[in-house]
Amino acid sequence: MTLQWTAVALFLYVEIGILVILCLPFISPQRWQKIFNLSIWNSIGHFWNKGFLAMIIILIVLFLDAVREVRKYSGTQPSKEAMPSMYDHLHMKLFRAQRNLYISGFTLFLWLVMRRVIMLINQLAVANNTSKALHAQTEAANQAARQYMEDIEQLKQALTDDAEGGNRGQKNELLRKEVQKLTEELKISDEALKKSTSEVQVMKKQTESLTKEYDRLLQEHQKLQNQMEIGNKKDM
Repeated sequence: MTLQWTAVALFLYVEIGILVILCLPFISPQRWQKIFNLSIWNSIGHFWNKGFLAMIIILIVLFLDAVREVRKYSGTQPSKEAMPSMYDHLHMKLFRAQRNLYISGFTLFLWLVMRRVIMLINQLAVANNTSKALHAQTEAANQAARQYMEDIEQLKQALTDDAEGGNRGQKNELLRKEVQKLTEELKISDEALKKSTSEVQVMKKQTESLTKEYDRLLQEHQKLQNQMEIGNKKDM
């Protein structure tokens, strides 16, 4: 291997290691989000975007160069009986060109997959946090609604007691106003509860879609690992 292809192969192994770490099931998306939000990443964020694009360009150039080499050595070949040394030399060149093609192709693909996985982890963490917040708001609204219902029942009971005792003057008017006020507050709480419930349903759907996309990328990564292991066995 030349120096450039050795560097690309090492970069490929680093990508595989990072993706394996990102796919560990016992590390939650919220913990990854805390790691991604460290101040050190904010300081190098501008350079990261430029480096990402530069690496894509470099890998595309190397991939096209490997394609050119494969096409170059896949043409007309000399006869093995007439020129055995030339025949072996060309096959060795073709093997190296195909190996470089696979290395550069998988490296470019995993580079894009790694960025996508990081974005999905961040989105999944945000969705989980939002779902927890909406769930807490829903619980608070339910508790407030139950409290309002209890207050209304107490006021109705007080009105009934006053009606039986013949005391229907100013107290009944005040109690009716209080009941009306609590009823309006109950309606407002009920609307807030319905809104929170609908938002929770939307966030659940988004979380399910993100989880499916995440699982799909895990399966693609597993397939790539299996292909790389098969390729390494063939090289050996």
